[in-house]
Amino acid sequence: MESRKPDRLPFHRLAVFPVLMAQMIVVAVAALALWQWNGVVAGYSGLCGGLIAWLPNLYFAHKAFRFSGARAAKAIVRSFYAGEAGKLILTAVLFALTFAGVKPLAPLAVFGVFMLVQVINWFAPLLMRTRLSRP
Repeated sequence: MESRKPDRLPFHRLAVFPVLMAQMIVVAVAALALWQWNGVVAGYSGLCGGLIAWLPNLYFAHKAFRFSGARAAKAIVRSFYAGEAGKLILTAVLFALTFAGVKPLAPLAVFGVFMLVQVINWFAPLLMRTRLSRP
């Protein structure tokens, strides 16, 4: 009996790819705006906060959305659980590393841009391309 691997989609073809790109644009614009109006420390603090939100989302997207098709149902569920667990752990580790290793730091900028990037997830259904009607 031959074991068949589920089909994997390339990363740029994932339905969540536009959401990740929108998040990265928000990170860049917010960090530049903070740098321009509040100085260098606020700028790189905002960049750190945005990356703390974006990198775990990138990891989750890679883990959770790499399988497709009805035959891959078990792999999809398994990868969603693994992606979410990894996302939570990665977020905690990145916050710890940022607050322990980056001095000086503007905590308000870190948390502000972190929350701003998380808000993009609310608009994910509007940003995601649905491929249900296409093969």
